[in-house]
Amino acid sequence: MGYTNVIIEADGGSRGNPGPAAYGAVLKDADTGEVIAEDGTAIGIATNNVAEYNGLLAGLRMAAEYAPEADIEVRMDSKLVVEQMSGRWKIKHPDMKPLAIEANRLAPFGTTYTWIPRERNKHADRLVNEALDGLREGVTLGGGADESLVAEVESPSTPARGWSRPGATATTLVLVRHGVTPHTAAKRFSGGLGGDNPGLSDDGRAQIRATADWLSPLGEGVDAVVTSPVRRTRESAEILATLLGARIEEEAGFAETEFGAWDGLTIAEVDDRFPGQLTQWFSSMDYAPPGGESFRAVRERVIAGLDRVLARHAGQTVVVTSHVTPIKLLVAHVVGAPLDAGFKMELSPASVTVVAFYDDGNSSLRLYNAQPPGSEPFGAPASGI
Repeated sequence: MGYTNVIIEADGGSRGNPGPAAYGAVLKDADTGEVIAEDGTAIGIATNNVAEYNGLLAGLRMAAEYAPEADIEVRMDSKLVVEQMSGRWKIKHPDMKPLAIEANRLAPFGTTYTWIPRERNKHADRLVNEALDGLREGVTLGGGADESLVAEVESPSTPARGWSRPGATATTLVLVRHGVTPHTAAKRFSGGLGGDNPGLSDDGRAQIRATADWLSPLGEGVDAVVTSPVRRTRESAEILATLLGARIEEEAGFAETEFGAWDGLTIAEVDDRFPGQLTQWFSSMDYAPPGGESFRAVRERVIAGLDRVLARHAGQTVVVTSHVTPIKLLVAHVVGAPLDAGFKMELSPASVTVVAFYDDGNSSLRLYNAQPPGSEPFGAPASGI
């Protein structure tokens, strides 16, 4: 049975806060309400919040095993966990941060979090207390679990979503967006090889040097700096390659979207000169500006470029200098997000994003939009500008 939508109900509790603690998690088919699997396990001495986060992790792991293709809604009576995982509250407590990071790693793109009152979370609460009383431990399957799927995911040769088999070899791409140019600072469309393509400004070169210094400990571990052939990325690659002591390779697949008649214009100027075209661009992944490329066409050449790089550098680490759109498309590809997910991502100039591709077919996002400590963030619109 393949599940389309599932619900995770999770809870955790501590008798003493901190004291003996346990978590409970239930995985349900959202369409029928049928229980797929449940887990109640004691975790030793911990606080309520730590136990609640462990309940969330348990639920996400069950979803990865028994409903790997399903959309997920998490329901908890912990306002803290729901607000932190939704990104509305900061995570300040040091015990919470690693748990939240792990939860974000396990949660598929699009996972939602809903607060529910305690009386609507009785199933998970019961599992907590049964675990604390020594009456249960570990995962048990409900009537909704497909035994053939269980057998498949429990096979050592078939890793659960987000995990690679022991010993799998990773090819790591350290993706660096180019530094600012006059077009970046003015928030103008700046496309691939067909446009004006201004080079880095003084600020842009300083940004890339700071990023290169930050990455310099990689040193001999970097096999090459792979760059889009566009002027601003080539200039960024030269700075990085000099400090890392690596050779430069070009990959045309990683060039920015070609914006055609829009190149060099601001959003306001495009809207004024080409009425209605921006609306079509934002609403359709198949729409291309006059003389330009659609997002779907860009994705095809970016993935083709990725395949070539993975073939040339299997098992190695490469630094890639590229642009807003190709980097977002690579991230969406890694995490299995829809094509329009890029509109919800922000990517700063000279930022670092790290992705890994394993020889068993898995991939992972390790870092996104990171910048050297002390650098000034420079926000750019979420389009390919």
